[in-house]
Amino acid sequence: MTLQKKDFIEIEFTGKVKDGGIFDSNVKEDLKNLNPNENPKPLIFCLGEGMFLKGIDDFLIGKEIGTYTIELTPEKAFGPRVSEFVQMIPSKIFREQNLNPVPGAVFNFDGRIAKVLSVSGGRIMIDFNHPLAGKIVIYDVKILRKVEDLNEKVKSFIEFLFRREMKFSVNEKKVIIEVEKNMSKFVEMFQDKFKDILDLDLEVKEIENLPKEAQ
Repeated sequence: MTLQKKDFIEIEFTGKVKDGGIFDSNVKEDLKNLNPNENPKPLIFCLGEGMFLKGIDDFLIGKEIGTYTIELTPEKAFGPRVSEFVQMIPSKIFREQNLNPVPGAVFNFDGRIAKVLSVSGGRIMIDFNHPLAGKIVIYDVKILRKVEDLNEKVKSFIEFLFRREMKFSVNEKKVIIEVEKNMSKFVEMFQDKFKDILDLDLEVKEIENLPKEAQ
């Protein structure tokens, strides 16, 4: 069975820097080296739709279910290092936010993650490059199965988009998602995505309060 774009698959994977250590995994034995307290979760995603690293997507389309070792150059992984992404920022920017910039600290600047490289007087050198930019990475990927169940597909897609579980139901060609009122407009913005990837119309059902266990 050859995998095609828009197929949903479940995989186990471990990503490591070539000649270096593991940086990401959902395999128990490998994950314990990163965070021994974290429980691995299955990864289900749609091929070719930006739900996983593009270089992995491109490689897996057209392959059979099986196990693969995939080596990616920086251009196909996390990008090359860009010197312009290393910038000097006045220390007053940090003081205004009550932040303490020390070398090695990581901060979020309007959605862009940056690492502090050095602190010199009133000037802070920070790096907006991805931590793995410029590195060759290797992924060991085991395709466990092609996902056929529509509810599994919807669940994984919701978690990818919103980084959380949401209560939903599928009724013929429609998915109904329950969300609190302050999120309804945001969720509705993804109507085209649900139609394109899952061929489902999206209906948002507002609820007063989200149950605590679902948060």
